[in-house]
Amino acid sequence: MNLTELNQSDLCMQFSCPERYESPAVDILLYVCSAAVVLLTVCGNLLVIISVFHFKQLHTPANTLVLSLAVSDFFIGAFVMVPMFSWTIESCWIFGSDFCLIFWLINDFLTVSATYNITLIAVDRYLALSNPFLYISTVSRRNMCKVIYSTLFVCLVYIIAFYYSNGIFTGYLMCPGECLLTLGQVWSVIDLVVSFIFPLSVIIIMYTLVFVIAKKHATAIKELNNHTRPKTQKITSHSMRSERKAAKVLGILVSVFLVCLLPYFIYSLLGDVIELQAETIHKVVLVAYLNSTINPFIYALFYPWFRKCIKLIMTLQILQTDSALISVFS
Repeated sequence: MNLTELNQSDLCMQFSCPERYESPAVDILLYVCSAAVVLLTVCGNLLVIISVFHFKQLHTPANTLVLSLAVSDFFIGAFVMVPMFSWTIESCWIFGSDFCLIFWLINDFLTVSATYNITLIAVDRYLALSNPFLYISTVSRRNMCKVIYSTLFVCLVYIIAFYYSNGIFTGYLMCPGECLLTLGQVWSVIDLVVSFIFPLSVIIIMYTLVFVIAKKHATAIKELNNHTRPKTQKITSHSMRSERKAAKVLGILVSVFLVCLLPYFIYSLLGDVIELQAETIHKVVLVAYLNSTINPFIYALFYPWFRKCIKLIMTLQILQTDSALISVFS
């Protein structure tokens, strides 16, 4: 055992879970609310996954990205939210040190992959609006799947390298009742850049360009509407409207994502400067998780096809023969 481990052992001897003064009724209410949030997250994203996976009309490159994001959100609700809610309510980690490592590994992988999923969505919308004909001819669902798989693989390699370089896989000592990982200052900066600053910069640049292109398309559509035009121009005008609407909805998706994750990354940036209580840290992380709960409601609010998919799923019509061919846009 080295000096660092001895110091950690001394700290662990001094550490104990804080006493809690909440009544059983309060605990029950908190657990019920937590269970409701987890249930909404899991069921909402499961509906998105079933919809995009089942109905052939939704098998598009853009919806493949939506599916990938929904899968990440589903796993956050199923495997990450439950331990975090329990940790927050109990003010103590009760799942042991081994599961703590697994928890943070899954948490970081899903968070980073979701961030880059949002980044890919921003890039996809820019490509679709900047040159729609080239986009249709070159960006296929298969190619998009390859991009998503490659991104997930890179994220996984980065997370493993990140943990290994901080010595978390090799003899990292964790106090009973605690689930906090100490990172080196250099790696904290690297992680902030890789996990937030770089993807955020790409997202902002892409959506700035999307906004400029959307304004140009709006002007072009207005001019087309003022003249008699052939059928091909009508199709082009309809395509422009569809792409602009998709960009608007996904822009809202990105904005909600940034609002939810911004407090978490501010904490990552200023955590060494401002000492925050464990309860505050938990709340910051939970706000980031709530993005996974909100996303399906954004689809339900702005996408009529998703509302129709929900109706077909809830009434079990998807179990009928050839239900995958049902039109969800009519």
